[in-house]
Amino acid sequence: MRSLLLSTATLLGSPLVQAAEFVPVTAAQSKALGIVAQGATPPGQALAGALPASIEIPNGQQRVIAAPLAGIVESLETSPGMSVRKGQVLARIASPQALELQRDRIQADAQASLTRQTLQRDEQLFREGLIAESRLQASRANATQAAAQASERRQELSLAQHSGGHTLSLTAPIAGTVLEQLVTVGQRVEQSAPLYRIARLDPLVVDIQVPLSIAARVRVGSPVRIPSTGATGEVIAVGRAVDPASQSVRVRGTINRGADSLRPGQVTAADLVLPEGPKSGTESQVPASAVLHHRDKSWIFVAAREGEATGYRAVPVTVGGRIGDAVLVSGLPAGAQVVTGGVAALKANWLGIGKE
Repeated sequence: MRSLLLSTATLLGSPLVQAAEFVPVTAAQSKALGIVAQGATPPGQALAGALPASIEIPNGQQRVIAAPLAGIVESLETSPGMSVRKGQVLARIASPQALELQRDRIQADAQASLTRQTLQRDEQLFREGLIAESRLQASRANATQAAAQASERRQELSLAQHSGGHTLSLTAPIAGTVLEQLVTVGQRVEQSAPLYRIARLDPLVVDIQVPLSIAARVRVGSPVRIPSTGATGEVIAVGRAVDPASQSVRVRGTINRGADSLRPGQVTAADLVLPEGPKSGTESQVPASAVLHHRDKSWIFVAAREGEATGYRAVPVTVGGRIGDAVLVSGLPAGAQVVTGGVAALKANWLGIGKE
């Protein structure tokens, strides 16, 4: 280890100094030591990158098609992965209860018609003074009740999607894609048993795990990007609860451009653009490997010149939070070229390690 540090000092060709922040290094020496520099991500750009995320379907875009009555699955007209139109028939169920509902509706309609005729007759008799007002009021009540029962029976038959006889034809309430088929042809199902799950897959939502250190800076409307596909959207909600295990906050975004390149349930990575403000306006994103610690401070080497000498200067920075393999820092000069490779060699020279 000692010989390695001494060779580093020889390559740099400069005296080992304990406190000077500037380390002179020629281009040839930088190449020999594997020193690599890159620009820091400017403030206001996509600072929060490669955050763990998952793709979900908005609740309002999902529907479950259930059996309105018990019966036998007579036919299934679609299958998972297929697109369906609103009103398209998805399944047919043979149900004896459908005949009972039809019979009840006919009886209720007949009763409503009879009470309506009785009311008309009693209104005429009351105008002629042949019956008491109490009898007219009773006829009106009977007619109202019978009409309500008839309406209820018609609604029951309509909700059962009755298509005549003992067959129920179940249709899609929305246009979308079939996600699941939960029954087979010939299977007996009970009332309310789920048959299909369908959903509209555009737009989709993305749930992002955001580190607590930067969650407070995320705003509704902040841009969201899925770098693996180029899909984009915006933040629609910022969670208030913190996950005890990961110390992250759930941020939900909607993907309204490029949603067809994503799949519900997919695990991916997302980028968040933090809004400019008192902090984000002075912070930059750099690889975590660029940050070193000394004298209870954090430092970053940046490319610099002193007179005719080229090299790197150790700049004290304040770390604002970690984002995956990167950190947010403030205190870097504008347009700084940050050392991301060969940091250990520069640190050894800067601190005078190996000095005899």
